[in-house]
Amino acid sequence: MTETTIHHALGLHMHQPPGNLRLLIDANPEEAEAIMRCYERPARYALLYRDVARLHVGFSGVLLEQFLDPEVIDRYRHIIDIPAMLNQYCEADNIELVGMGYYHPIFPLIPRADWPEQLERGRAIMERVFGRAPRGFWPPEMAFSMEMIPALIQTGYEYAVVDGVHVRPQDGISDIFRPYVVCRDGVCLNVVPRDRELSSAQQSGLHPDWFRNEVCARAAASPRPYEDRLVTTWTDGENGGWFRQMHEPSGFFGHFFAPCMEQVRAGDSPVRPVCLSQYLAQVRPQAQAQVQSGAWNVGSNSGEELSQWTGSAHQNEALAAVQRLSERYWELCRCQSDVYGLASAAMFRARRLILEAETSCFLFWGEAWMPYLQARTGSAETALSEVEDALKEQSDSATAGTGAPPADVTIAAPFDAPHD
Repeated sequence: MTETTIHHALGLHMHQPPGNLRLLIDANPEEAEAIMRCYERPARYALLYRDVARLHVGFSGVLLEQFLDPEVIDRYRHIIDIPAMLNQYCEADNIELVGMGYYHPIFPLIPRADWPEQLERGRAIMERVFGRAPRGFWPPEMAFSMEMIPALIQTGYEYAVVDGVHVRPQDGISDIFRPYVVCRDGVCLNVVPRDRELSSAQQSGLHPDWFRNEVCARAAASPRPYEDRLVTTWTDGENGGWFRQMHEPSGFFGHFFAPCMEQVRAGDSPVRPVCLSQYLAQVRPQAQAQVQSGAWNVGSNSGEELSQWTGSAHQNEALAAVQRLSERYWELCRCQSDVYGLASAAMFRARRLILEAETSCFLFWGEAWMPYLQARTGSAETALSEVEDALKEQSDSATAGTGAPPADVTIAAPFDAPHD
């Protein structure tokens, strides 16, 4: 046992790429059920152990969008009542909801002009669905760079979780068991280092007693063993057989989470569950650090070079195509007339397709999912060409002295479109 107080921030990350819940229920109903049950369990167990449990759950905006789709709700009704599940999350105030980019993009790899909308829409749909806005941010694929700090602060985030191996404390002493302050361009953000090794155990399977003993040993061997220690573990919440285990007593919640909460409830555990926003408000981090650009580890990939998403020529060509389309979109926005708007339907379509193309999954699987990305960039290019043709027609009409916009041009601005 250690003399210090050990706090545990446990996080689960939830995401599905655009349209994937519909595809799953058609292609593999058993897998679809196993995944959907992963989304239902956290709120149920949080309510079951409301007195002691504290956990964090993040949803991508595009996953929540699918949860709100009437067809998805209807087709999964025999497995899970999705609206009732979402209501359980609203009720479970011991779950801290964590935001991310709407379409789960690798922020360091997408156009910076698209950061605000990915961030703001991701946070807005969380508030819409659950009635409270997230205070913390989970970078998709844990891909973080210091340049993101001003955008996160402007969006309203108070802290971000980052992979601990990328944190560089100012004092030169590596200590992932405490939070830090990171600053960029005159604004500062709290960052919480994730323990990579303990998180790997959380992803693959662990026993409550092993976890307790391992955490105590790590805290005792840490650089500041007599300070309060914060252990942060974070993983996907629906990937791997451990989470998808249909025999609940053998999976994450039955075999690990419930017994841990029973130990805490009985006063037999030195590890105390905590919500990060409350912890950070009490501790008020002072130690400063830099965070090296990088992501989390994937298999043998360390995540330092983002090579999982940039390792092939086709991946880099796809990223370049997204960059060009985004620049073209924003140039059209800048060129629109003060009197007439653009061809709004095509602009709305192009904008959605560009943001969807930034979904990390399309790059993660190498060549296998590249067609999904290319289909979106191809359709976005067609939509932007429609806008450019409408602008040319408008310009030709003005030159001819008609003074009237063409029929398919409307005064609505493209970024005023409803998001859902």
